[in-house]
Amino acid sequence: MDLRTTLASLGYQKARPATAADGTDRVLPPPLKAVQSFTEDLRKTEDLGVKALGGGDSDPHALVQALAETSLAVETTVAVRDKVVEAYQEILRMPI
Repeated sequence: MDLRTTLASLGYQKARPATAADGTDRVLPPPLKAVQSFTEDLRKTEDLGVKALGGGDSDPHALVQALAETSLAVETTVAVRDKVVEAYQEILRMPI
């Protein structure tokens, strides 16, 4: 197992309580809804992966589908981040 993967996993476990829901239902603005949906997808995929590795009753098709959805969510997040960074750099290049 790659050491970077292990360290990333440990970092995620430390940050996970920060992403836990506080049990309140409040209306979130669209960007926060996207973040919440992203974290829910990650959590769902993680739970399915743990079940599959633990040898419990798991559906391999559901795991593959969840992994594909998570991959798409990560790619979308990276693309949005790249656009935001590009826009920020363009603003920095503007003359004052």
